[in-house]
Amino acid sequence: MIPLSRDEIDALGLGQLEAGTDTVTIDAIVADSREAVPGSLFVALNAGVEFVEDARGRGAATLVPDDQEAALAALATLVRSKSLARVVAVVGSAGKTTTKDILGALCAPHARTIWAEKSLNNEIGLPLTVCRLEPETEILVTEMGMRGLGQVAALCAIARPEVVVIPHIGPEHLELLGSVERVAEANAEAIAELPPGGTAVVPARNAHLEPYLARDGIELRRFDAADAELDGGRGRFRLDGRVVELDLPFTQRHHATNALAALHAYAALGLPLERAGEGARDIRLSPWRGEELDLPGGGFVVNDAYNANPDSMRAALEHLAERAGERRRVAILGEMAELGDASELYHRQIGKLVSDLGIAVVAVGEKARAYSPAVWAPNAEAALEAARAYVRPGDAVLVKASRAVGLEGIADQITKFGSA
Repeated sequence: MIPLSRDEIDALGLGQLEAGTDTVTIDAIVADSREAVPGSLFVALNAGVEFVEDARGRGAATLVPDDQEAALAALATLVRSKSLARVVAVVGSAGKTTTKDILGALCAPHARTIWAEKSLNNEIGLPLTVCRLEPETEILVTEMGMRGLGQVAALCAIARPEVVVIPHIGPEHLELLGSVERVAEANAEAIAELPPGGTAVVPARNAHLEPYLARDGIELRRFDAADAELDGGRGRFRLDGRVVELDLPFTQRHHATNALAALHAYAALGLPLERAGEGARDIRLSPWRGEELDLPGGGFVVNDAYNANPDSMRAALEHLAERAGERRRVAILGEMAELGDASELYHRQIGKLVSDLGIAVVAVGEKARAYSPAVWAPNAEAALEAARAYVRPGDAVLVKASRAVGLEGIADQITKFGSA
């Protein structure tokens, strides 16, 4: 982290600040006391107040904030003010984390790059990511999530991005926002926050986003899914009048579209398209986003259980059908959360899709009954037992649900079923 003096932090008036062992400057901010060392600042978040003494015993300075979100925002804003790094913000309804992971890996061979870990994209995760900036950092790739209006703008005020990437806009958080139009409005706050000369990377066709793309003084780069081809793990992408070929660690076509969006951001940063393959070999997607595991009998299971909305569910199911070949197709599908009054309609649409694709469903949760499942389970624990009885060697299996359903661990368990 870019070092901060104890006096600089104290002047922010964030709460109860205690110096650590010989603390003159702070060169790391941590929220886990096990990571606390001399020279670091442990910020006690939520139940972290119980571990202040542990952090102090490890030689760290400690902060018990009066307002944890405001404290993190202030610390991150201070760190950002000392950095000349070019910042990218990845926002949108789906594909954020994958796009961020791809872009970070593509940039790393050509510039000193830091990118967000996993899905650290909210009022806590974004500031912690910004606080990882080093004096020599040239590019910072952030991810920004939202649940309502004003939240993306607040995160942009901290990170101050000059490139914004929106991989997709679709139905999410409808219980709070009410419509996809409002989802687009909330995510488009990132475009409004761009400085003059900034760049927005957006889908070529998304009617909900169009009202927010007329801003003067920025570059608009549109990407078209038709310009992304993927055969096995070999990607072929068309942009800027060129063809870029990459070897990629995934086979999902929707991830290929995310890779195309990342390539546009990479080009906007002035990095060499002819050398993009140098970083592609090191792409590592965050957990539970389409990772494929082997099953006995030549089958496989796709663990895409981090989250789900109607568009990402559709993409994952279509990939399963395509990837399965002659294998029996099974999807362990949980509910899609926060869809408001349209929830039943969206669940029924997924039920029709799985029927059209010939996929048998093990459904999890009350709303998932609309999938017309072969087997229904009330919760993740029961779903594992249902899958144990239903999944056979050689099957092609998808596991997907909103995070609240908690299906992340089921895929690993399925691989241990043996000949069940």
